[in-house]
Amino acid sequence: MEIASNPEAYVRYLELQGDNPHYSPGNIALAMFQNPEVTQFGTREKWKTMGRSVKDSEAGKSFQIFSRGSFGKGYVLAPAYDISQTYGREVKKVTLENGSPEMEKALTTVLNYSVVPVVIDGSLDCPAYYDADKMELAVNPDYPDNEAFAAIAAEVAHSRLHAKGVNAYYTRAECDLDAQSISCILCRRFGVERSMPDLSRLGELYSGWATPEVRQALDSVQDMSKKMVNSIERNIAPPEHTRGNPVKRPER
Repeated sequence: MEIASNPEAYVRYLELQGDNPHYSPGNIALAMFQNPEVTQFGTREKWKTMGRSVKDSEAGKSFQIFSRGSFGKGYVLAPAYDISQTYGREVKKVTLENGSPEMEKALTTVLNYSVVPVVIDGSLDCPAYYDADKMELAVNPDYPDNEAFAAIAAEVAHSRLHAKGVNAYYTRAECDLDAQSISCILCRRFGVERSMPDLSRLGELYSGWATPEVRQALDSVQDMSKKMVNSIERNIAPPEHTRGNPVKRPER
């Protein structure tokens, strides 16, 4: 409820969700309110999969998040740690640069998430725009890649929130914060500069909402952004195929 009513808390939420796109808004909220300095975080097990370990001096300075229980059944509270509390293998972060092959793949990937036709319009006075009446997404290719990426991500989100007209409650004004939030999360994840969304109506947009309704809205934002992040990461750096590669035995 604090995130949905306080612009500063909402900005912090977007930053942290961008740094941790696979964690739920509930875990983001738990992390940010227990550790105001948190950036990228995870459980011991999560850090272990990334080749990092918790420093001995930080072992007793954890905060609590929900993690899957034993054998994947349900969720339990588990200790988590910020990256600054760990050591080990460097965590690689993809940064999308203008004109790079990675940026081109990322733009193509995000455009593929549009549920409406994409048209080119060089007269458009912005990088991209979803027209709810025509149900089409117009893109102006004359803008720099970073501006295009931020705008296309938001407009693709609009197209999906409208769902080809199935969402009878869709209006651009009511859904723009969610769309811009999705764009912010993607840009944060891939090092693309963009301004924060207009939060002047934050309290108004969530006025009268119950806690589960706020959670559901944030879940929807996280779910859509996570899917786009996953697809971009797969297309930029597809997993290596190991079938047929000889296994090197360790030296005795």
